Amino acid sequence: MQPRIIICGLGRTGYKIFRLLSQQGAEVIGISDRPMSLNSKAVIVGDPRQATTLIHAGIREAQALVLANNDDALNLAVLTQAQVLNPHLRIVNRLYNQTLGDRLDQTLPEHVSMSVSALAAPIFAFAALGNKAIGQLNLYEKTWPIHEEVIDRDHEWLGHSLSEFWENPDRMLIHYLPAKGEEDLVSAVVAGKQLQVGDHLILGTPPTVKSKRGSIFRKILKAIANLRQYQHHVRPMTLVITALLITICVATFTYVFVNFDLSLVDALYFSVGMITGAGGKEEVAELAPDWVKLFTAIMMVVGAGVIGICYALINDFILGSRIRQFWDATKIPNQNHFVICGLGGMGMAIARQLHQQGHDVVVLEDDHKNRFLNSARALGIPVIITDASVGDSLHDAYISRAEALIAATSQDMTNVEIALSAKAIRPDLSVIVRIQDANFAQSAQEVFDFDLVLSPTELSTHSFAAAALGGRILGNGMTDDLLWVALATNITNIHPFCGQVVRDAAIAINFVPLYAESAGENIHGWPLLDHTLNPGDVLYLTIAANGLQNLWRRNMDDEPDLNPSLKNANVKTLGAFIPQSP
Repeated sequence: MQPRIIICGLGRTGYKIFRLLSQQGAEVIGISDRPMSLNSKAVIVGDPRQATTLIHAGIREAQALVLANNDDALNLAVLTQAQVLNPHLRIVNRLYNQTLGDRLDQTLPEHVSMSVSALAAPIFAFAALGNKAIGQLNLYEKTWPIHEEVIDRDHEWLGHSLSEFWENPDRMLIHYLPAKGEEDLVSAVVAGKQLQVGDHLILGTPPTVKSKRGSIFRKILKAIANLRQYQHHVRPMTLVITALLITICVATFTYVFVNFDLSLVDALYFSVGMITGAGGKEEVAELAPDWVKLFTAIMMVVGAGVIGICYALINDFILGSRIRQFWDATKIPNQNHFVICGLGGMGMAIARQLHQQGHDVVVLEDDHKNRFLNSARALGIPVIITDASVGDSLHDAYISRAEALIAATSQDMTNVEIALSAKAIRPDLSVIVRIQDANFAQSAQEVFDFDLVLSPTELSTHSFAAAALGGRILGNGMTDDLLWVALATNITNIHPFCGQVVRDAAIAINFVPLYAESAGENIHGWPLLDHTLNPGDVLYLTIAANGLQNLWRRNMDDEPDLNPSLKNANVKTLGAFIPQSP
């Protein structure tokens, strides 16, 4: 029996997941709040929060429910209703609130929270770092960055056997792209194939953190140099304070000139008291000629206006957000940094990723009430409140000396405008652009010659599909046009890999085994290839996203090259492989 998977919310992300799962052969039912031009039997139109709608979609017989709406509150409402109707249902929940997602994962045993931003952000970050192969893996309770090695004539690995790299636990082989022909990584490793010019290797390495060095003196100099970036905020207050001081000086010297017996201190005391309204030494004006009294009255009016404006500006600076923006301006890096435009969920995830790796980051955001402002500043990431599409704003972020710019706002046109503005200032700048529409993303990269244009939806939907089918997602990445997914699967009695040797399964299905957990031990390297998978084992692997169907193929008899033992496995139906999260 094919697994029934219900997709709730057929927006851009939900529709992509719906199509991917349909292509894998799963029985997919979509729930939409409006009619769609799809197979009427495959789409239920109605309110997913209503029990009748979920029952009509077959919630009681379903194996998994994917909540793909972009509204956390709606997804949570559907989740509670679905749990009541089917407590054993596997739920893949798209959530922006990661804290809520973690709590739900801990509370509900079959709940998997996922975020488009969290899945796609590492790929944006690694793209900004200049890697052709980009992505990350969560292995051994660490996040491993993924990079690409292209073998050229001067490469130190030229002529070395792939088998030399298989045993090294600090260099995880992820994917292999031979210069000529096609061959999977495991087959090449077993055969001892030597690396040739033009071969590509995708590798995972232990995470490293860039050391941030710099004396206190250099930090002070940078802060002073960056003060000019904030001059458009400081200028009004400076002008008003200057006008106040001039008014006090004019009044003070006028009273001294009229009465030479009056000391400069007494004249200053009376002038300040008269202008601020505090009073004191009133006899200075009472005993003076009429024109001095008239002058005093004018000074009172002028002083009251200047003092009022001065108080208002000081209050706005201290009690408002100006002092925080001023402090951020003093911390803006002036070279070898990354400029992120847009502090939404995606921008915040990218900034956090780069910051955790030790890189300097500055964020441009036009909304002073942005909900991620406090989170960014708590990490020590400076945020400039400005319109990133304006050339002056990019100059304030020292775009001319930046490593790369990432346009990550929620608006495609704004991102294109920002990228074009940055290229106009510095044509050789590495620019990474976020565009939701996958078709537009491809054409924009070709037309505008951006370094990379990425669609978060395209980068994340394969992971959602794999999670719905039962895999525990560890990460994903992309090189050239190849998108791959890393996942963990628990070996059960009905698992198609149960009783199989890892080497045979990997060659037949064309995946790369990373390591396995068996009887409380981690198995890696050559022992992993020779290991026979038993119930209770957990296998960690990577596979090309377009090859996910090979893991859940309903009928493997049509594959002439498959290992005979795998053909005889219990994999006649897609339902035979629904691994549970370990």
